[in-house]
Parts: sequence; structure tokens; C-alpha cells
Amino acid sequence: MLDKIEIALLSALENDARLSFAELGDKVGLSKTPCWSRVRDLEKRGIINGYRAELDPAAIGLNIHAFVQVTLESAKHVEFEAVVQRHPSIVRCFATAGDGDYLLQVLVSTIADLDRLLRVEISRLPGVDRISTTVCVKTVKHRTSIIDCMR
Repeated sequence: MLDKIEIALLSALENDARLSFAELGDKVGLSKTPCWSRVRDLEKRGIINGYRAELDPAAIGLNIHAFVQVTLESAKHVEFEAVVQRHPSIVRCFATAGDGDYLLQVLVSTIADLDRLLRVEISRLPGVDRISTTVCVKTVKHRTSIIDCMR
């Protein structure tokens, strides 16, 4: 369980991970050293996994965002997951329950790149039997605070 200070720290960091410990402490009612100690504890507990810059894919030429549902024909899950882990265009991969076995989130520059990715690469990954692709035309909600999901 998280206490009120931890929730406040996590909420502030989700909003702006570049805050100094002094600024973060001011937001949650702690001085710099106890704030640093609490954040370090959250990191050690695995609640905070890292700090990253949030990039705009379109600003760097990755204009096509798609989701690819993958169904495997056989028990090639280990091999499939190993290849997916290394593939640069696959941003996220979720093992799913339902119609498909996996849902891939992919980013590429053009529709031609997506076509090549689907036909030449993803369709030939270990065990792939079927793929179904949905191309995003607009992002309605980009992200939400994970802490807010607890409320």
C-alpha cells in the first residue's frame, strides 16, 4: 500500500519528473532530504521504474501508429516474444486473452513501411498464423496518470 505522501510524490513525478528534490518536497510537504529518501525507497521497491523523456513520434517522422493483433499457430511463444523484444518498430507488446494471443503497438514512417513490416517481418515471426491490423487516425487520449487510476 502507498501512503498519502507516496501518492503525492508519484503524482507529482508523473506530471513532471524533472522536478528537483527541493521542488518536489515543496509540493508534498517534505524537505529535500526526506523527499529524496522517499523517492529512493519507491525506486528500490520497483514502484518507480525509471525516468524518460516523452517524445512526439510524428515530430521525428514516425507518422503511422498501428496496433497489430497476432495469433500464433503453435506453442512458439518464447521464440515469438524473444524476437519482439528486439524489434525496433514494435513499441509495446501485450500478451492477451481473447481472439488473439498478442497485441503489438507499432510505429513507422509511412504506409509503405507498415506494409513491409506486416508482410515481410511480423507475418514471418516464429509461430505467426494470423495478423489483424488497426491503423490509428487520431489519438484521442495520449496518457493518464497511473496514480489517478487508483482513485
